[in-house]
Amino acid sequence: MLVSYNWLKEYVDLDGVSPEELAQKITNAGIEVEHISYPGQGLSGVVVGKVESCLPHPKSEKLHLCQVNLGLETVQIVCGAPNVAAGQKVPVAKAGARIGRNVEIKRTVLRGEESNGMICSLSELGVNQDLVPKEYADGIYVFDEETPIGADALPYLNLDDAILDLDILINSAHCMNMIGVAYEVGAILDRPVHIPEPTVTETEEPVTGHVNVVVDIPDKVPYYGARLIEGIEVAPAPRWMQLRLMAAGIRPISNVVDISNYVMLEYGQPLHTFDFDAFGSDQVLVRFAREDEKIKTLDEQERSLTAGDIVITNGKVPVAVAGVMGGESSEVAPSTRSVLLEAAVFDPISVRRTAARLQMRTDASSRYEKGIDRNRVSPAADRAAELLEQFAHGRVLKGRVEQGSRTVPETVITMPWRKINQVLGADLSFETIKSTLNRLGFSLDLSGETIHVTVPSRRFDVTIPEDLVEEVGRIYGYNHIPATLPEGTSVHASLTPYQKLRRRVEQFMESAGLFQAYTYSLTTGSEAAACTVTAPDTRPVKVLWPMSEERAVLRESIVPQLIDVLKYHLNRQMSDVSLYEMGKVFIPTDESPRPDEEEHLAGVFTGRLSERNWEGDPETVDFFTVKGVLEGLFDLLGLSDRVAYRRAEREGLHPGQTADILFNGRIIGYIGALHPQVRKENDLNETFVFEVAIESLLREGTPDIAYQSLPRFPSTTRDISLVVDRTLPAADLDRLIRETGGSLLHSVRLFDVYEGEHVGDDKKSMAFSLVYLDPERTLTDDEVNKVHEKIIKACEQRFGAQLRS
Repeated sequence: MLVSYNWLKEYVDLDGVSPEELAQKITNAGIEVEHISYPGQGLSGVVVGKVESCLPHPKSEKLHLCQVNLGLETVQIVCGAPNVAAGQKVPVAKAGARIGRNVEIKRTVLRGEESNGMICSLSELGVNQDLVPKEYADGIYVFDEETPIGADALPYLNLDDAILDLDILINSAHCMNMIGVAYEVGAILDRPVHIPEPTVTETEEPVTGHVNVVVDIPDKVPYYGARLIEGIEVAPAPRWMQLRLMAAGIRPISNVVDISNYVMLEYGQPLHTFDFDAFGSDQVLVRFAREDEKIKTLDEQERSLTAGDIVITNGKVPVAVAGVMGGESSEVAPSTRSVLLEAAVFDPISVRRTAARLQMRTDASSRYEKGIDRNRVSPAADRAAELLEQFAHGRVLKGRVEQGSRTVPETVITMPWRKINQVLGADLSFETIKSTLNRLGFSLDLSGETIHVTVPSRRFDVTIPEDLVEEVGRIYGYNHIPATLPEGTSVHASLTPYQKLRRRVEQFMESAGLFQAYTYSLTTGSEAAACTVTAPDTRPVKVLWPMSEERAVLRESIVPQLIDVLKYHLNRQMSDVSLYEMGKVFIPTDESPRPDEEEHLAGVFTGRLSERNWEGDPETVDFFTVKGVLEGLFDLLGLSDRVAYRRAEREGLHPGQTADILFNGRIIGYIGALHPQVRKENDLNETFVFEVAIESLLREGTPDIAYQSLPRFPSTTRDISLVVDRTLPAADLDRLIRETGGSLLHSVRLFDVYEGEHVGDDKKSMAFSLVYLDPERTLTDDEVNKVHEKIIKACEQRFGAQLRS
């Protein structure tokens, strides 16, 4: 919200308060002033001049020789503006003056004629070209006739103003208008606020004979009212109004349009003016749009509407999108003679959804979204009618057509007054609290220890006792409340068991050489269901109003985002990359429209694990590198004995280098190499990925550590080398050996795998080291041989294994 310091002075006395001091006080009261701008900063030597004569330049078709009266002297100025003419009063930068962008004006000679200054356009004086009225967009600015010659031009251009940029949040929406800011400043400074009452002179002719209003959706449009003004003369708005609109960041258009915008800034009530002759009906029907109904809005864009959009119609077709923007068909034009003035209340949620979907967030929609004063709707319409009568020569027909309640009762909040001190940690007297609330315009009645506070409707953000506490605190001044230490015992904060384990996982991954990454939870529809741990859902969760197509769907896997990060690094000549991320994925469910959130751990590896040095060639990443990292993690969590690996085929991964990870027989993740086709599409080297549903493992906790004494009796080690089918997983053979070995088999370790000549094209050799041990006695060779032979026989029978000689 851009607030003009000069405009604000019309409502509240700011004597002795500079713009900087005012900004600091407003910020201290809870509404941040982000910036103060001074439109005339750096300008000097610019005065009001009168063009006494304007003749063509003898040596140029576009230039003019102007004799300009500056009050104390008359000077010649060469001017190229197409709209310069004799008799005009214009802003003149004298020789030696400074104008916009710190340009110094000097005496000069143009095509052989002396020029002693410059007749200025608004943009040359630093005004944003987008805000300049159309009639002055391509030429110089012209003052009103009563502007005194020789006077400093800046006050007559409102360039002596200061503009405060307020950051308006949802709890400060009452300051989205000048009157609201005036009440706020009046409370802060403890000074009275003067708001003029609008006075409308109506004709004897009633409006009811010309137009009527029907609202089909009163729950979404609790009030709709309209006035009819005839005899309108469309022309530029008065200079003072144009300058105030420009200070607020709005470009002047015409008196009719500018008045509706001006009242919106003043009262906070969005208004809309229809050309009633082009309206096409004597009925205003407010309803929901029909699915795929079309309207061409004021920005000349055709919009496609949905059934949830509120529209204003002439009984047949839409003429405006309620609370957002009007339609082109009923736009006010130079030929307009009758104006239908709309002042209504629309459902803020509906307006926000429509504006967001159509990408049409306007000044009107932003005010409806945050909230408006229901009791100020009618006065705002009266104020606009008053100005239309005054500056557009309109005749206001008697009364208004309306449906719904024009006003609402004021809110009354009841609470113990001492609670304010309890919450603030202050010791304010009742009289101080009362006077503070009175400064805000709140009335107060005391009943014992209880206060009944009546809140004016303009403060629609104050509804509960806690709001009153906040109001007293911020107006009294938080800086005036003494600092106190909290009383009572405090509880030492600590991490939950889950958080502790989560940090241990992060520490382990980083100790294993991986760098942590953070990626977006939002992705594209194609990537959302790629590389998921379980079967991807065909109904990914979409965001209603995504920031872009690349951030439109909630992810079900982390791996696609890590691949994007990997590509980013590879494109910057970083060929050795090991990354991990712990984050949320979102799994759609049939039971709820909201997805289930699960924490997953994912990683991506490519390139070398170490640099080349004198000890030998560097080690490169392979499938077993990734598997080793995960095995170390499961060991850390004490879950290795419940985790297994199973050969698998997954879309996007290499069919011969992919395995599912099982926990208690249930799939919780996978390891694999990216499919060559995926690598080619993404221009990647050999890359390995993994993803684990880590939350389910961390919820298990870590098992208690059981002490086991060192064995008092010696163990016996036997190696066994078995030739089996190449497709047989080592885990299956390992499991059979353990099952067959029974209690005497202490451990099994695979230490070699061989594929090549001497074992057959479809065979491989796997060598295991078996350790036999009985903690209570020394085993004999016969006992060990018996179990060992049993294992070999079981492998032969189950898998056709042959003992390799």
